[in-house]
Amino acid sequence: MGLRADRVAVVTGASRGAGKGIAEALGASGATVYVTGRTLREGDAPLPGTVSSTAAAVTAAGGKGIAVACDHADDAATRRLFEQVADEQGRLDILVNNATCIPDALTDTGPFWEKPLELVDMLDVGLRSHYTASWFAAPLLLANGEGLIVNTSSFGGRIYMHGPAYGAGKAAVDKMAHDMAVDFRSHQVAVVSLWLGLLATERTLRVFAAEPDKYAGMRDHTESPQFAGRVIDALARDPELMARSGRVWVAAELAQHYGVLDTGGRQPASPRLLFGEPTEFGDAVVE
Repeated sequence: MGLRADRVAVVTGASRGAGKGIAEALGASGATVYVTGRTLREGDAPLPGTVSSTAAAVTAAGGKGIAVACDHADDAATRRLFEQVADEQGRLDILVNNATCIPDALTDTGPFWEKPLELVDMLDVGLRSHYTASWFAAPLLLANGEGLIVNTSSFGGRIYMHGPAYGAGKAAVDKMAHDMAVDFRSHQVAVVSLWLGLLATERTLRVFAAEPDKYAGMRDHTESPQFAGRVIDALARDPELMARSGRVWVAAELAQHYGVLDTGGRQPASPRLLFGEPTEFGDAVVE
């Protein structure tokens, strides 16, 4: 994809957390970044962060942040998002599918039938919404003649993590990246799934603060929310990007390959030794 100074990106689910960090990092590369989310005013959500504050952070980092209120459970709202990008920019270089429903009961212990049924909402916003955003983004990416779609995911696509709803959603977005890559390959649009480590997000830090003894020492092993964005920026600049399309990649391992460091010059370790190899898919294609 080269070293364009005027790249246009969309990062979904960016009021806070991984999405906010990714958007900021892409902004630091000089990109115009559309950030989406449902939180418009501080206090509307139990955690801090709004789409407007993320857009302002993108601009402060050196890019141009554009806030778009969007509920990714609403297909019409998602369509309007990409119509706005087309009208205002006429192009799209990078789509980061990050919007995910995270129910409060996600990390509760116990079997799935003892947890609220609302956990299945992760198969709507977080799985279906990734497909929908990619579908609406496709015409813009095809018009470019190149592009990159990244699905943020985790080792939960391979191991038991937070129960079957979470695991099924992550495994599905990984496979979705593989299959979309087949369709996009002749158009030079790459699609990957990126496994993130434990992120020092607002939600994670709140959990740490609530039970400091239980999580003592874990803060030193987290990745900053911006780290994944730096990795995505490096990935988008890779002249061999298409060779990576259709696969699952560990953010920490790509960072080592590209020489990307986290905040403070840290080099986060890959969770591979704890959780195993990234998922691999077969090469056969059945139309």
